[in-house]
Parts: sequence; C-alpha cells; structure tokens
Amino acid sequence: MKNTVPPHFSKLATQLKTPIAIGGKTIPNRLWLAPMAGLTHCAFRQVLAHYGSCGLLFTEMCSAKAVPTEKPGISPVFSWKEWELPNLVCQLVGGTPEELVIAAKRVEQEGFFGVDINMGCSARGMIKREAGAALLKTPDKAVDIVKAVREAVSIPVFVKFRTGWSKEIEPAMALAKRLENAGADCLVFHPRVAPDKRTRPPFIDHIRFIKEAVSIPVFGNGNVTTRQHCQDMLDKTGCDGVSVGRMAVARPWLFAQWTADYTPDDSIFKDYVLRLATALEQEFDPIRAIKRFRLFMPYFAANFRFGHSLQATFSTAKTMDDVCRMAEEHIRPDMPLSMSPNMNLYNL
Repeated sequence: MKNTVPPHFSKLATQLKTPIAIGGKTIPNRLWLAPMAGLTHCAFRQVLAHYGSCGLLFTEMCSAKAVPTEKPGISPVFSWKEWELPNLVCQLVGGTPEELVIAAKRVEQEGFFGVDINMGCSARGMIKREAGAALLKTPDKAVDIVKAVREAVSIPVFVKFRTGWSKEIEPAMALAKRLENAGADCLVFHPRVAPDKRTRPPFIDHIRFIKEAVSIPVFGNGNVTTRQHCQDMLDKTGCDGVSVGRMAVARPWLFAQWTADYTPDDSIFKDYVLRLATALEQEFDPIRAIKRFRLFMPYFAANFRFGHSLQATFSTAKTMDDVCRMAEEHIRPDMPLSMSPNMNLYNL
C-alpha cells in the first residue's frame, strides 16, 4: 500500500491518531475493532494486523461459563497469538456476577489488555440465559456484574451495550452513569434497541447523550462504513472514538486508510481473501475453516456492485483450496466497487 496524505483527510487522521488512556493504560489511536461472533476470531485478527493501525482489538464473544476451562489453541473462540495480548480485549457474555468474575480472572491471568462485558447481543440463546442485551432489562444485575468484575481484576473493564428494549434514551443514560460508578473504564455504545437486527439506521445522536452522561471515555458504534460516517460520528456526538464492526470485516485496511491515510493498491481485495484463507486454514480444522469463510463472505461481497453474484460463486467452495482458486479466477482489479456496502448482503 502506498502512503499518501491528502489534505482533506488530515483532520480525521489527526483525531483518530490521538492516544487515549483507558483504565491507566494508553491506546495509540481511537479507531477500534468491534467484537463480532464468528468473525473477529484469531485468523481474522492476524490478517487485520497485517494491514495495521487498529487501536484496539476485540475477540469474538466468549462464553463466561466456558472460558475458565477453555484451552487456547484448541478452542475455536478463546484463542489468540501471544503478540496480540498487549492490544487485545476479551469479550465475555454471561448472566451472573459469579460466572463473569471467574472468567474475567482467567482473562487477566492470560495477559489480555482488558475485559469487555457484552450487554448488546440479543440472540435468542443469550436472552434465554439472561445474558447479553437481556441485562438491559435488569439494570441492577448489570451494575452488580460490572462492580463484581471491577473488584476482581485490575485490567481495564469495558462494557458494550445498546439503547435498551425501547427507543427512549433516558434509561440508557441512567445505566451509563451507574456503570461508570460501578467501575467501568470505558463504554462502547451501539444506539439501537436490543431487538433491532440492523434493519433500521441507528440513532447516532443518542451517542451524544451517553457521552454527556458520564466522564469516562465513550466510543460510538453502528453503521460506520465511510470516512465521512466516522467524521460525522465524532463531530456530531463528541464521542471519544469509534468502534467499527462489519466494515472492518469488509475492508480491514480501513484502519490504515483513516488513521494513516494509506491508499491500497488494485490487488488489495484478492490479497485479502488469499491471506484470510491461509489464516483460516492454519487456525481451524477444515470444516470450521470453511464455515468461518462463509460467515465472512457476505461482508466481503458487499464491497462490490455485483456482490450477490460474487457471493453465489464463493458459496460453492468446499475447501480453502477452492477459495484460493476462486479468488484467482473471480476477483479482478477492475471490479466496480460500491461507495458504501450493500446492506442487503450485510444482513444475510
């Protein structure tokens, strides 16, 4: 990738490259990877690290019940490379202070930068377990969990949460204050109601209310797909930084583009698929590897104007060898790109 610094990008790059302290630890920039189940695994994070400039990495969602007995290198979820740990936060999901405390202690023992408590996932299984976004229905329990984890570990404690189960922002503001008082070091706020499966735009302005409610750092999250979206979120909400999810999977080099103003070359999309295929093959057994690739493909295909066709082609791949062959045959430098991704593919 070539290093260029267009003047009109310098404001965003300057803002994002400003270091920030979280829980007594310094993070080099304010553009972070959002945790995503099945996507921000060890293989993807290795590829992301190749492109560089991500301020803080997050694991995919890890079960607090499972973490205490998980074996790194064998577990498909609770797995990492040693060089990641100084810049890696483990996201935990659980329904009781007891299980989250035990898991958080294991996370600290392993050397992670911090621990993140999931209060945003509204998948049926999580709600049944009274975990994830279900905790927004029981704010007293949510606060007890953060307080217990804060007392149990010395590493930074993050909380990622949504607006709640109704669109009113006042309960989320009240909860944010209570989470701060309970010891949370940083809040990552996704301004959507919990049941919303991303079919509607997030209420970006609600991030401003959360930021104004607390004195700890608040990072915004939700539908940030372009430089302008990122700049608008910072300018309109006053948030301390931005957490990028689906777009990071679509274009992991965006961290370098937005913080260092890099311009990728024409081969970047093919390069990405080949690198990811190699990493998946190294980190997972063949069945899990192809399953993880299929989870990734809609986000990648959403980059292109004719992404549905590309998605259909790669859906026939049975092995990583098939993926590499298809990448060589079907990903070309002249493929028309979409300025913003095809949300229909994002929501597959």
